[in-house]
Amino acid sequence: MAAAPVWSVDPRTGKQREQVAVEATAQEVDAAVRAAEAAREALADRAVRAAFLRSAAAGLDAARDTLVETADAETALGQVRLSGELARTVYQLRAFADIVDEGAFLDVVIDHPDATATPPVPDLRRYKVPLGVVAVYSASNFPFAFSVAGGDTASALAAGCPVVVKSHPDHPALSERVAEVLRRAAAGHGIPEGVVGLVHGFQAGIELIKHPLVAAAGFTGSVRGGRALFDAAAARPVPIPFHGELGSLNPVLVTEAAAAERAEEIGGGLAGSMTLGVGQFCVKPGLVLVPSGGAGDQLVKSLADAVAGTDAGVLLDHRMRDNFIAGVAERAELPDVDAPVTPGEGGEHSVSPGFLTVPAAKLTEEGDHDLLLEECFGPVTVVARYADEQEAKAVLSRLPGNLTATVQLSSQEAAGQGRGPELLAELTPLAGRVLVNGWPTGVAVAPAQHHGGPYPATTSTSTSVGGTAIERWLRPVVYQNAPEALLPAELKDDNPLGLPRRFNGRLER
Repeated sequence: MAAAPVWSVDPRTGKQREQVAVEATAQEVDAAVRAAEAAREALADRAVRAAFLRSAAAGLDAARDTLVETADAETALGQVRLSGELARTVYQLRAFADIVDEGAFLDVVIDHPDATATPPVPDLRRYKVPLGVVAVYSASNFPFAFSVAGGDTASALAAGCPVVVKSHPDHPALSERVAEVLRRAAAGHGIPEGVVGLVHGFQAGIELIKHPLVAAAGFTGSVRGGRALFDAAAARPVPIPFHGELGSLNPVLVTEAAAAERAEEIGGGLAGSMTLGVGQFCVKPGLVLVPSGGAGDQLVKSLADAVAGTDAGVLLDHRMRDNFIAGVAERAELPDVDAPVTPGEGGEHSVSPGFLTVPAAKLTEEGDHDLLLEECFGPVTVVARYADEQEAKAVLSRLPGNLTATVQLSSQEAAGQGRGPELLAELTPLAGRVLVNGWPTGVAVAPAQHHGGPYPATTSTSTSVGGTAIERWLRPVVYQNAPEALLPAELKDDNPLGLPRRFNGRLER
């Protein structure tokens, strides 16, 4: 049987733009993985791979106009949004190059023998080494930042791991163009182009996770797809780490005092966050707890006014559009659910934003309304109206893990008065990032960033954004009583590479 063609599709019209490739066969997946494995040695030199990352960033920057134009044609996300996302991706590559140069990620620890310790300590030298070939599964909603040159790829290459990327069907043409930029950058530093492999097709993704030379995987996508790959990674004869970002409701709690102090500001901010990117952000606030009556009503009115004034938009593909319309309709039919602004069809190829309201009491116990506690991808959120603090707390106690959790506090609560500290403590077990008086959309690329959370937000405790994302692709190894002449340069006493390390209990910079 001939391999199925891979088409680039315009979501604004639903029409095919061009045939980009064909779906990869098992043999082609095997070839891509073996080519990546063959490139491992070329990544061993930290100076070379830091230079490679910087050249990749420069190449993406140089091709900005063409790449953004292609991305917009395939995703309808708009050139302004996509230009910002590409700039973020370029910055991330350069940030990882700096991390590689610094070398602290190697976590070098040297302990000389101590016969007086109980028990005696031998000569121990520890650092971290790359795992091997990493499988990267691209996301639909971030064609740059979580795709071929995104955080998983950048951090894996920085760790010294080649990658094979399974492209997302929503932007195959862009995937090919970005992969070509990375391969040219690699070749410029004597690194085989196979260091960044690219395969297309659903079955190719399955073959990739099963390949014996794949040592770890990174995924951003749905709970259903991510869990299937997670289970496949665990079921291998040799299980491998699977770092998956699967789904998140990103709850927001608005206190009564905050609503009384700035109802209109919170309502407008929520509208902007939930409709940003046509509601296609993994950190979109999908459940908002708002007090019943009084200032809570004013907040909901402000939200309604702002959402009603927001234009319809095009989702990434027609399958997502159909799922959004069906998901909203199913939720709206539940008892006691109202739609102050009805989300749904905005045109033949677009959707209009909106939100639903429900008494929070309906969410405190298991039942049909649990559907409202599941993520609905697109420009919609659920506003749960709570009667008192205990009712809000009961809803929060039923939520699964999330990428983010947000609390909107009054100025006095934010200063430590009232329940401010208590609420922060209550939200901490729910998410990897807890926000105060802000909105979760927008994930800064910074050393302290954490983009992850308890399951099902992610399948591990790691982050996919920020400098510590590199840790996912490394493992520690200790040499005991190894003669100095046999040790890698990173572990020699005289520190010829000038690495940050802990030497006999002292932190050396």
